[in-house]
Amino acid sequence: MKSSMAENILRIPRVSRGSHARLSLSLEGRSDLQNSNNNQMKTTFKIIGITFLLALMATGGTFGQQLPQFSQYIFNGLHVNPGYAGYKGEPYIQSTFRSQWIRFPGSPETFTVTADLSANEGTMGFGFSILSDNIGPARTNGGLLTYAYRIQTGRDSYLGLGVSAGVTEYAIDGSMLDPNDFPDSEIPDGRINLFTPNLNSGLFFHTSKFYAGFSVYNMIGKRALEREDVALAYHDFHYYLTAGALFDLGSTVKFKPSFLIKEVKGAPTNYDINAMFLFGERIWLGGSYRSNMKIWNDNLPENLSNRNAFAAIVEIFATDRIRLGYAYDHNLNVLQDFRSNSHELSVGFYMIPRRAVMKNQRWF
Repeated sequence: MKSSMAENILRIPRVSRGSHARLSLSLEGRSDLQNSNNNQMKTTFKIIGITFLLALMATGGTFGQQLPQFSQYIFNGLHVNPGYAGYKGEPYIQSTFRSQWIRFPGSPETFTVTADLSANEGTMGFGFSILSDNIGPARTNGGLLTYAYRIQTGRDSYLGLGVSAGVTEYAIDGSMLDPNDFPDSEIPDGRINLFTPNLNSGLFFHTSKFYAGFSVYNMIGKRALEREDVALAYHDFHYYLTAGALFDLGSTVKFKPSFLIKEVKGAPTNYDINAMFLFGERIWLGGSYRSNMKIWNDNLPENLSNRNAFAAIVEIFATDRIRLGYAYDHNLNVLQDFRSNSHELSVGFYMIPRRAVMKNQRWF
């Protein structure tokens, strides 16, 4: 059945050029260009088919929790999609720190460094990312290298097909745990850790006014974990679906609505709805609403509460090279009375000075 699925996905009808000996040279040139575009689109569809087929074939029997979340991913798609690499068209590096649910003992803290650039006249994107995530006694560290092949699908449209690969370390420090009954054989003595390979893939389509993306994270490596309790079940398939658009509200104001849907089997479906305004091509102001719902997972408890939160977001182009961001997340669920909100800081650096008016603006 998998073979027939692959055949159906990859079966693209051939386009016959036919016999047009009497056409003028200009029409012949137009025909050659059209056939070139057709061949390019056939290759694109084949790669898309293979990517989705691999994702479908590899999803059996996975259960897991959520990977670290960010509020400012809307300005750095590399956090959720390797196909984003090279989109900005120039070398860019960004560091993000997130402190979630402050004042809670052992609350999550996440630090990342990402960088990407384009090459070969924008047809290729390269990047890397480093992640450090701490939750109480649990530690997750990872490094990824990213490659994206970018295809021009129209006059103003591109499709990036990206892959990132690397290694992830999961560790737990038993000395930070306080068991009710001591000694507890289930709690490790000191720090233990293990490593697993990692692979992510993604598609990222965009024009100057619209973008959409789909990605799959943690495609390999779960079977390499000797003790899955150490990894806290984080190393499971994660699916991300994103889309957004840009609208002009005047000569100096732009509006960018977007959304993200994140799916992990064994957990509620998370979604973000975002609304950002750009003023004078220098300051982004807006917010995001985050919640979850039960769509695919029928085995979840009926009384499972929603993890509702609202984030206020600001991004500023401080100089032609430096971009500063801040997000404040406020919980709208049972945690709102504990004032355990979240803060997220980011600093971005353009290795080539960003001009106030660029030939090809990158707003996503």
